[in-house]
Amino acid sequence: MNTTTVKAFGTESKEADLKEMNIERREVQPNDVEIEIHYCGVCHSDLHTARNDWGGSKYPAVPGHEIIGKITKVGSSVTKFKEGDLAGVGCLVDSCGTCESCKQDLEQYCLNGSIQTYNGKDEFLGGHTFGGYSQKVVVSEDFVLKIPENLDLAAVAPLLCAGITTWSPLRHWNVTKDSKVAVVGLGGLGHMAIKLAKGLGADVTLFSRSPDKTEDAKKLGADAVVISTDEEQMKSVAGKFDLIIDTVPYDHDVNPYMATLNVNGTNVLVGFIGKMEDALSTPPMITGRRSVAGSMIGGIAETQEMLDFCGEHNIVSDIEMIKMQDINEAYERMLKSDVRYRFVIDMKSLS
Repeated sequence: MNTTTVKAFGTESKEADLKEMNIERREVQPNDVEIEIHYCGVCHSDLHTARNDWGGSKYPAVPGHEIIGKITKVGSSVTKFKEGDLAGVGCLVDSCGTCESCKQDLEQYCLNGSIQTYNGKDEFLGGHTFGGYSQKVVVSEDFVLKIPENLDLAAVAPLLCAGITTWSPLRHWNVTKDSKVAVVGLGGLGHMAIKLAKGLGADVTLFSRSPDKTEDAKKLGADAVVISTDEEQMKSVAGKFDLIIDTVPYDHDVNPYMATLNVNGTNVLVGFIGKMEDALSTPPMITGRRSVAGSMIGGIAETQEMLDFCGEHNIVSDIEMIKMQDINEAYERMLKSDVRYRFVIDMKSLS
């Protein structure tokens, strides 16, 4: 298969900084579109993959799955897009399309293994996929998203991961204007959970360990802030919430939040991948039919629904723009939660 060489930023090992390198992209196939990348959001998953925190990272690793750009080529069989269209690519670039999950537009849960935008199996060139820290990407049109033109394009980029990761549980658990939703953690995911839940009309509360985040949370749309280390404040919201979206990206005790759920309430984990060290206490679950669940990104149809909703309600991420060459410093700042609330790379800096 013919390929094109493009500039990218990646790392050769878990110990190495990211640096400029060349990678190969396939030439456009009949069902493909080629996208010139203008912006790419920076996700915690990028850092974890670059440093092999979860194991299984393949090198050289080129992260990036919050991709916004313009279509520069279309394959002969493409019907959904044309040259010049704005387009986005999120966390997925392929799936089997035939399993029960894929038939339900749940490609993220493909029973045969979805193909991630980076560090996934490259079915065309062999090896593994490379992400959006690059000049261009070639993707099947079925995994490309239409971008609302009325929104700040750079600030749209994080919607393709942080946005859909929080939108999917809001939709699955049928959040409406009558719902009471709590969000644990105010970062890249948490700030989008507040904006989207408020956009759906819900009453929204932030759980935080720090009173310092109260002003920010209310600016983002939260109706209230509860300090989770304050026993009296926690008692004051016992049995209140229909849904909790827990965005904390590290091991933490979920038990204190369970009593704040209403009967049939659910605490959805979207931030932490790993083993919880604190055992789950079952009495609050059994006595209120309360649940702990997990959720991962969303399918392509659901992601498009989220983007259209954000276009209608003028919802985007709060971002800090950086140059590609500043990515290593940005990773260190992310580890310190020193960003409000998502870094986005101006990919022109790679030209």
